[in-house]
Amino acid sequence: MSEARDRARLETLLASGRVRETHDLIDDQLAELVGCVRPGERLSGPRLDQAIEALTGGGDRRRYGTWVFYPWSGRLVHVLPEAEFRRVRTDRNRDKITAAEQRRLLGRRIGVVGLSVGNSAALTCAMEGVGGSFRLADFDTVGLSNLNRLRAGVHDLGLSKTVLCARQMYELDPYLDIELWSAGITEESVADFFGDERPLDLLIEECDTPWVKVAVREHARARRVPVLMDANDRGLLDVERFDDEPDRALFHGRGGGLTAREVRDLDPAGALAFLLQVCDPSALSPAMTDALGRIGRTLSSWPQLASGVMLGGALVTDTARRVLLGHPVASGRYYVDLEELIGAAPSPVGTGAAS
Repeated sequence: MSEARDRARLETLLASGRVRETHDLIDDQLAELVGCVRPGERLSGPRLDQAIEALTGGGDRRRYGTWVFYPWSGRLVHVLPEAEFRRVRTDRNRDKITAAEQRRLLGRRIGVVGLSVGNSAALTCAMEGVGGSFRLADFDTVGLSNLNRLRAGVHDLGLSKTVLCARQMYELDPYLDIELWSAGITEESVADFFGDERPLDLLIEECDTPWVKVAVREHARARRVPVLMDANDRGLLDVERFDDEPDRALFHGRGGGLTAREVRDLDPAGALAFLLQVCDPSALSPAMTDALGRIGRTLSSWPQLASGVMLGGALVTDTARRVLLGHPVASGRYYVDLEELIGAAPSPVGTGAAS
C-alpha cells in the first residue's frame, strides 16, 4: 500500500465484488509486535501508541504492511510485513527454536510427495516455521473416505490435494513460496521436482505408489537429499540420511536392490510383496498384519487413523527441524508406538485404578 500501483490494484479488487470479507486487525498485530520486541514492558494506552508509531514510522496504518487476498474464500486480510509477521507468528517458538535457527529454517526448501499423510507433515512444518519454500506433489483429489484423516470439509470434495494443502498453508503464512505438482511424480518430472537451480533441502515421502517411492529415493541419493517417511503404523518414522551417506542402500537395504523401473514393471502381487519387504512385516502392528490379507476383499485399502496421521506430522516436523539445523540424527527406523507406550501401560503410580 506504500506504492501507488498496488493501491490502485487494491481499489480495483474492492470494486470487483470478489471480496466477501475484510479483516483489518493490523493494530492488534502491531501491539503483539511491540510485546515481542519489548517483552519486559507492559505497555498500554499512549505508551503503546508511541511504541507502535516508532515501529511503523507513523503515517497511515492502512498503508503499513501487506493486504493479502484469498480468492477461494473471498477474504481480504491486512497483515504485518514479512519479517515482522514471522517475528510475531513464531514468537512462541522461542527459545525451543532460537531466532537465528528460525531464520535458517525459513530459508530451506522441502518437498512433500503424497498429501494424505503428507498433508499433516506439510501443515505442521509450515506452522512451526520449518521451511519457507515447499514443493507439493500428488495426483489425487479429496474423496469422502479421506476425511477420516485429512483436515478438510465436505466442501473440499473433488479438490486437488495439492491445492487443498497449499490453501491451508497460505492461510497460516501468506509469505510462503509453494509450488504445486498436481500431476504427481512421473518419470518425466521426477528430476525437475528435485530441481537444479532451486534444489530441495529435504524430502518427505508419503505416497502409496511403489515405483515412485523408489524413484524419489534414487534422485534424493544422487543429490544427497535426506528423506523422511512416516509409515503411519506403530508410530514408525523412517530416516535416510543420503546427505551424510550418499552410498546408502535404499530403504536400509530392504528394497532388494530393485530399481524404480524394475518396481514399475511388477504385477500387483509383486508390488505388494515389495512393499511388505520394505516395511518389514514382522514389525507391523497386529491390526495392520490382520488387514494385509483382507485388502481388496473385506477392506478397500490400508487402515489409517487421524491420530496416527497427526502423530506422524509431529514426528516428521520435529525430525526435519533437527536435520535442517545440522543436529545429529542417524539413519534408521524409530518407533513411537502409542499402543506399547500407553495401551499396555500400568496405571500411573498414585492415581489408582482407572474406572
